[in-house]
Amino acid sequence: MEDADKKFPYRCLPLVIANQYGWEILSTHHARASWDGTSGPNGLYVESLYGDGPLHCHSHFGEGVLTFQIPFLFKTPVGWNLMVRGPTNSPKDGIVALDGIIETDWAHSTFTMNWRFTRACTVEFAMREPICLFFPIRRGVLEMFRGELRMLKADREFKNKFREWSASRDRFVSGLEKGKPEVVAQGWQKDYMQTAKDKKPLAHPFANENVVDRAKTGGS
Repeated sequence: MEDADKKFPYRCLPLVIANQYGWEILSTHHARASWDGTSGPNGLYVESLYGDGPLHCHSHFGEGVLTFQIPFLFKTPVGWNLMVRGPTNSPKDGIVALDGIIETDWAHSTFTMNWRFTRACTVEFAMREPICLFFPIRRGVLEMFRGELRMLKADREFKNKFREWSASRDRFVSGLEKGKPEVVAQGWQKDYMQTAKDKKPLAHPFANENVVDRAKTGGS
C-alpha cells in the first residue's frame, strides 16, 4: 500500500480496516523453504538463513505443507474461538496460508500455522515477516444468520438511496473520463468514508478489563 501510486489503496476504507483487524505473529528467523513437488515430508527442505535459537518451521504433514510451530497457549472466554489465518491482503508467490478455527475456550495445547505450496519452487520468509494472523470470533454466530434473496423494489427507501448513489457514481466516473478539472481535483468521492465517519463507533477500547469480564460472564 505504501508503494502504490499516490498510496491509492488507503482510499479504500474496507481494505484499511481489514488490514488492521487482528494480531500478527512474526517470523523469528529468515527462513528458506524449497518443495520438489512430491507428496512425502522429505520433499520439502527448510533452512535457516538468519536468526537466533531453534527454527520453529519444518515439513511435517507432507503434500508441500510448510508448518510453523506457534509457541504460545491462547485462552479465550467461553464460547469464543480464534480464527487463525495468514496475514490479510498479503499474497505470497508460490505458497498460500491455510485457515483454521480453534476452540481456544477449552483447548490446552498449542497449534501450528500451515502454509501450502502452490507449485514446486523456493520461497523465503524474512525476519519479522508476518506468518500468522488471529482474531476472536464468537462460536455459533454464523448459525444465527440466514441469507435471503430479495428484490430491490421491496424496500423503496433502500432502493432510492442506491439509485441516488449509482447515478452519482456514474456522473463522477464520466467526469474523470472527460478530464473535468473539478472532478479530477476531487480525486475520489469518499462517500463510504464520510458516511462511516458519521456513524457512532462500535469498537471497545483495547485492554478494557470490564469488557473482558462481561464476555466471560456472558453479560452485556
